[in-house]
Amino acid sequence: MITNATAPCVEAMLDDLRTLVETESPSRHLDALDASARAVAGIIDDRLGGRAVLVPSEAGPHVRWSGGGEPKLLILGHHDTVFPLGTLERRPFKVEDRRVTGPGVFDMLGGLVQAIHGLALLDDLSGVEILVTADEEVGSRASRALIEERALACGAVLVFEGAADGGALKTGRKGCGTFEITITGRASHAGLEPAAGVNALIEAAHQVLDIAALSRPEIGTTVTPTVASAGTQDNVIPACATVSVDVRVESLQEKERVEAAFAALAPHVEGAVISVRGGVGRPPMPEAASKQLMALARSLQPGIEGKAVGGGSDGNFTAALGVPTLDGLGAVGGGAHADHEYLLIDTMAERARLVAGLVNAIRTQQWS
Repeated sequence: MITNATAPCVEAMLDDLRTLVETESPSRHLDALDASARAVAGIIDDRLGGRAVLVPSEAGPHVRWSGGGEPKLLILGHHDTVFPLGTLERRPFKVEDRRVTGPGVFDMLGGLVQAIHGLALLDDLSGVEILVTADEEVGSRASRALIEERALACGAVLVFEGAADGGALKTGRKGCGTFEITITGRASHAGLEPAAGVNALIEAAHQVLDIAALSRPEIGTTVTPTVASAGTQDNVIPACATVSVDVRVESLQEKERVEAAFAALAPHVEGAVISVRGGVGRPPMPEAASKQLMALARSLQPGIEGKAVGGGSDGNFTAALGVPTLDGLGAVGGGAHADHEYLLIDTMAERARLVAGLVNAIRTQQWS
């Protein structure tokens, strides 16, 4: 049952959010992630009781907690952020004009705090598990197997990434991934022997155009070259070039088509050699995966909207397994990954109450 769903303490939520924001947690920085994981675990222990466990990984520690009993629901989030150490000094935690700003407040430390305080409104947490990973922002390679294992064991997943525009829940996500194309040519003097070289930069220009042509925006597929580099000196034929490409797809068929097209890339410049790494690492999250849980959310909070979005999350993995998954339950705000990132304070209590209602209903299987 919900014991105090009408009065989650926003000041306590802000105190916990400050703790997390001020414990910087850039992806791949193992010492910082260890401190961040301990901060998350400490808040869980203080607010929910029991004991959160740190799960070591090559990407940093994940945080797990269980309310005991038969698992029925996984609360899923991450504590790594995209911001390098030192960002906090330039952009400190601040509460002003009913907004919170600071690195990670929206993506997704605010969501973690709201989830924990929402759970604290319940007098029985049996069947509930929490998993907060350390590497979502860099592809979840070290956490994917654990995420999938616990999602299958629990049977339903609530993801606490930031909300879509206007506070909407995220009912679908594109599959996403990154490809890296490496082009090997041959260096020569650009003035004395230009014909003796194989110009990797010219080959890269051809490949960028070929790759961009793979987009099919009318069906939700975007293939976008984003970063390129080539050459060493302005009088040397470039012997190497690299191109990074962001890919987003809405269907498994498009995932397969795009991956096959990258595998089939062929050189235009005689003597150039192309190699391709990467793929669509996060499968699409179809809206069908969230249908039942979204209906439940609407029964608890009439008028709440759901939107399919382009970005990916760990919910992509759980939805692809056929596990009911609802995303975007975290902070209402905006500016993910940007200097203007913010969270709206006046939505925090309402979001915590929604967490409590969803968890209580799912645990008692009222949603099935």
